[in-house]
Amino acid sequence: MKFLKYAIIILLFIFVNQIMYSKDLGLKQKVLKNGLEILVAENSAVPLITVEICVKNGAFTEPPEYSGLSHLYEHMFFKANEKLPNQEAFLERGRELGMIWNGTTGNERVNYFFTCPKTNLEEAIEYMRDATMYPLFDQTELEKERPVVIGEYDRAESQPPYHLFVALNKKTWGDNYNRKNAIGERSTILAATQEQMKTIQKKFYIPNNSSLLVAGDVKAEEVFKLIEKYFSKWETGEDPFIKNPPVTFKPLEKPETIILEKDFPIVVGISNFHGPDTKRDIAGTHAADVFAYIINQKTSNFQKALVESGLMVGLNFGYQTEHNVGPIMVVFQTMPDKLKDAVKALSAEIEKFDSPDYYTDEQLETAKNILAVEETYGRESTSNWIHTVSYWWASAGLHYYENYIKDLKKVTRKDISDFVRKYIKGSNYVIGVLISEDNVKTLDLKETDLLLGTSEFEKKGK
Repeated sequence: MKFLKYAIIILLFIFVNQIMYSKDLGLKQKVLKNGLEILVAENSAVPLITVEICVKNGAFTEPPEYSGLSHLYEHMFFKANEKLPNQEAFLERGRELGMIWNGTTGNERVNYFFTCPKTNLEEAIEYMRDATMYPLFDQTELEKERPVVIGEYDRAESQPPYHLFVALNKKTWGDNYNRKNAIGERSTILAATQEQMKTIQKKFYIPNNSSLLVAGDVKAEEVFKLIEKYFSKWETGEDPFIKNPPVTFKPLEKPETIILEKDFPIVVGISNFHGPDTKRDIAGTHAADVFAYIINQKTSNFQKALVESGLMVGLNFGYQTEHNVGPIMVVFQTMPDKLKDAVKALSAEIEKFDSPDYYTDEQLETAKNILAVEETYGRESTSNWIHTVSYWWASAGLHYYENYIKDLKKVTRKDISDFVRKYIKGSNYVIGVLISEDNVKTLDLKETDLLLGTSEFEKKGK
């Protein structure tokens, strides 16, 4: 689902120190003189607050020598800073404030958040300031944390399907694979230095590339005053994306296939396509969400033809909205003896995606309504919802998110057909299967057996 490059600059000229109110989202907003955008969601239902910092950073900012270091930085965030000299002091202070905390690193956003009783609002904002503005990147702590991050890497690698996922993504994103690989590379993580952490901080952890969100039992005016008190000295930095704009992903030139031989009880198949994004095709992102919901339902023609028929034991059509090329991924599981027929059937279904009778008007309206209800329901818990807000702030902009439900309801059959024809049917793709060596021999499986027959490249017989 769902970084407008110059948004902060524009806001600085128009909205500095002006309080705004988002009618659709119920957010109160303010931008400090240094460019830090403050977003407040008031909800007095429970006497808790969540304080979150969001930064436009992640895999999309990482050249190869920094691959995975945004994630390592996330781990270092919860450690020593100028006010709390070591991790033990950091953790102890968090316990004193009754906090639970976490952070995430994705392709286009990193975020860190603390939840605690509302009585500790000012202390929580100060605590966030110290972690954000004054990290020490202690060498001893860095050396201790690198194996922890590698542990996440090891757990992922212990699952055979992960190797298929990586192999496919390397072909899908080509030379810029690292820009879609938030976990990074093992060698880069193990070689990470204090200097690299400081470079990331100086370049991306600046107020005009960040938002500070507070949700829960608070009053916006009090929050604005406290954040100005603690964050106004945070110095504005150079826009990190002027000299180093996000990369341009090369279109896939032809269908690519992979047969990965590893012992696994069933066959896992994945097909990747380049999808719409919030930079070039906002309407396409909404159509992708609606279409994905329709065909993932058990009653859809897609599921009936491929799962209910017995050809596959599991099937999912996935789409992730991002600012720079949202990935489309079809994941399926099948038994070895049914693999070739399953791929042929998948190809046949893709050819029908834009047929007028592939889904009913009722299925279309139901998908739009339920997606809208799920989005609205997700806003009930502000401590969780604020993470969604920060995601869209980074990858799409609040205007996109404010209008998301309304735009969903405008999706038509033509919008979905345009999406299918532009990004799937007739488009190049990467497809691969994870299958045992014995089954490859038994089936006499060749890479040509995996071709979907949907791309113009294939249709022209090239």
